[in-house]
Formats: sequence, structure tokens, C-alpha cells
Amino acid sequence: MNEENLNAEQISFSVISKEQRLIYSAFLQREVIVDIYLPLQLTEKKSVDLLLINDGQDLLKMDFHSLIESLIASNSIDPLMCVAIHCSADRIHEYGTLCSADYMGRGSKANLYSSFIFNELIPFIQSEFNITSFSQKSFAGFSLGGLSALDIVWNHPDEFVKAGIFSGALWWRIRGYEDENYDWEKDRIMHSQVTNGTYKPHLHFFFECGRLDETADRNNNGIIDSIEDTTDIIAELKKLGYNDDQVFYLELEEGRHNIETWKTAFPVFLKWGWGKEEI
Repeated sequence: MNEENLNAEQISFSVISKEQRLIYSAFLQREVIVDIYLPLQLTEKKSVDLLLINDGQDLLKMDFHSLIESLIASNSIDPLMCVAIHCSADRIHEYGTLCSADYMGRGSKANLYSSFIFNELIPFIQSEFNITSFSQKSFAGFSLGGLSALDIVWNHPDEFVKAGIFSGALWWRIRGYEDENYDWEKDRIMHSQVTNGTYKPHLHFFFECGRLDETADRNNNGIIDSIEDTTDIIAELKKLGYNDDQVFYLELEEGRHNIETWKTAFPVFLKWGWGKEEI
């Protein structure tokens, strides 16, 4: 082993550790697996930024430990605590929107999942790691997990400052496309919430979508639905008063609806939210 490789090995995982916990949730009536990526300097600091991440099992496939270790060790981002929440077989019901299930009844446990986050998970983390308070809290997720993260942040602006949405399932709607009364401008649930919401100046949003995320184009305008759903919600946010400093959009030309794409986008998100320099 040459000196360069030896030094790389010695500094590996020198600033962040990974621990796994199993939490029983009375709300969800199941045990929840969480992977906790913990700044080693936390013992010297009672307050730290918290990033919750839905579909936390996907982070294992993108080698998230090495990814965030590299960014913190290189001083590219400020240290933060990441809690990756593994989904369950009931994901399609636990993720969703708090105000309503979708037209097929999916997302029926979204309120229970939110209760788990606020009444069980966050208090557990604070107790387990002796954290007095979090400097800031943010939430991110992939696909349906991204919709869930955005919805929870939007409905709890007093708790969060940032939302990260990767290939978000923003098509979530109250009517099916085949319904003769379907109105894509009014029936998308998250869009309606934003349209009828109010401006919260401290909130910031990061959206990622790939040009190869899907092939569906409901209105045949040459723009795939996932991109149009994303840019439409950004437009609604800007109507409320959010500006380009508060809303970041990353569109990846070769991006797909998969973990490899989200692995590419996640460092951009972390540098946007916790970076030492503007991206």
C-alpha cells in the first residue's frame, strides 16, 4: 500500500460515524429502522442541524456514509446529523399528504407517520444522543418519500427550514386521469396546498428531477409529467413570494428515477443547504 492510500485509509470516517437503531412506534404499530449519521464533534456541541431522510434504506445503496464523510472532511459543508428512516412494506400508505389520501386511498397513514416523526423519532434522537435542541431541522426524500418530506415541512413550517425533494411523486392527486372530471391544475394535492398556502420567509426548497425520470406526458406538450409537476409547484411557490434564493431546481439531463441519479444529486443538495460556498 502506498503512502497516499495509507493516509486515505487512516482518515476514513474520521468525522462522522454511523449507528443503527430500532424504534418501536405505537403510532405505526411496528418497529422502525433508522440509520444515524452522527458528527463525531457532537460530544462537544449540544446543538446541531438535523436532516431527516425518507426511504433511508436507499442511502445504504448510494454509500451515503462515504459521501457525507467526504463533504464534511473536505470542509465543503458544515457538519450535520442525518437520520435515514427505512420504509416498511406499508410505504404506500405511510407516505403521502396529511390533508388527504389520494384517489385510490393511498397515503391513509400519513398522519400516523407524521405523529411518529414528531412524537417518537425526534424525542428519541434527542434523548439517545443527549441533544438539548437542534439548530435547524430539514427533511428530504425520494419519489413518494420526497412528497412526504415536502408535505410534512409545508404543514409544519414552525419545525423545519428546508425540504429536499428528489424525483418527487408530485402527481399525487384526488382523481384518476380516467375520471371525466379530472383537472390536472386543481386535482394535484400538493400543488393545491401550496396554491392555498402562505409565504413563510424562512423556508427553502430543493427540487431534483431527471429528463429520463419517466416517459409519461399527460398533455402531450413534450415535457414529461415529473418535470412539469415539479416546475409547476415551483411556479406556485414563486407566486406566494419565494425567490430563486429560496427555491433551487436541479434538472439532470441523464437523470432517471433511480438511486444512482439521487446519489449524483445529493451532494448538490447538501452543498446547497449546508455548503461553505454558494453553488
